[in-house]
Amino acid sequence: MDFVKNLDADMSLAILSCLDDPSDLVRASAVSRYWRAFVIKQSLSKKLCLKLFPQLTCVDRILETSSEVSTSEAGSSSSSSLIDDDDTRLLEREHRVYALLTKQCTSSPIQSCIDDAITASSSDRLPAESIVNTLYERDRVGRTPSYWSSSGHHNPSVPETLLYQLKADLCLITQLSIHPFQVYFHPGRPIYSSHYVRFRLGHLDNHSQDKNNYVWSYTSQQFPMAQENRLQNFKLPEPVLCIGGYLLVEFLGRVQICDIDGLYYICVTHVKAMGRSLAKSFRVVDPDKSGKFGLKVLSYSDPQEMNDDKEEEAGSMRNRDVEQILNLLHMHPTNVQYVSSESDEDYESDEDEV
Repeated sequence: MDFVKNLDADMSLAILSCLDDPSDLVRASAVSRYWRAFVIKQSLSKKLCLKLFPQLTCVDRILETSSEVSTSEAGSSSSSSLIDDDDTRLLEREHRVYALLTKQCTSSPIQSCIDDAITASSSDRLPAESIVNTLYERDRVGRTPSYWSSSGHHNPSVPETLLYQLKADLCLITQLSIHPFQVYFHPGRPIYSSHYVRFRLGHLDNHSQDKNNYVWSYTSQQFPMAQENRLQNFKLPEPVLCIGGYLLVEFLGRVQICDIDGLYYICVTHVKAMGRSLAKSFRVVDPDKSGKFGLKVLSYSDPQEMNDDKEEEAGSMRNRDVEQILNLLHMHPTNVQYVSSESDEDYESDEDEV
């Protein structure tokens, strides 16, 4: 029995609303033209997407490029006659967009999401101890240490922050990791970590006269950090959708005092954010302080079929390698031996979850 045709709409809606896997909802819409029309008219794709990712309730408008509109409308014309003409375009567009959003947020590959280092609240010595060094997993280049260091303070409660730009202005973040730096060239090989770390996700405030003003739509709990030389993983209670593409790392409380000058420092080898990038399919448009934003569809194609990601990432890493080497040469003009990360014998890559 075709229950969608034979049961009343409320009962059919109650049954199909039990589907919590986007793939199952896609399969249901493919059963027949009538089922597809019902799924679209009841906005089931949108409801499931907002249920799984409530941050998307802040979408106040959807934009499509002309090429994507013509392509998508050609593929959905078969069901339009079964939907009231006045609602056809809006409902079918929402169905397409939210079905793709849900698919991207649940099935696209998990990868490193940090694209660039923007700024640090302080740095002890530039360019040798720049935030740029935290983009790399290695703690040295040849015989030269590679890390970021804050400036020193007598007060151990002074916080520090590191600001990063993500690979997309719409990223689903699942885990964040930090590797404190062990200063192996200081007596006792101290580790200048912090007591706690906190993460913020958000966007640049385009309506502010201050070009460095950010709006943070998500703030994590405070995670305790271990004073240990290892990559420490901080798994969020639930994956978080970053709207706007910026990550702020806050270090709270200084642990280690430097025996040389009697000041407290925070030193970090590497910062990593893992998640799903939606860069190929979507772009955030004009987010405001209230959190509302427009969502532009760039492509309905499967991002996994687009093969230029690895080439772009390799080119970006080459540029960073050059920048890091130039920074080190500036600080140590006669004593830098470059060794690729694969041959750094002293690099420790143990990963333990906090």
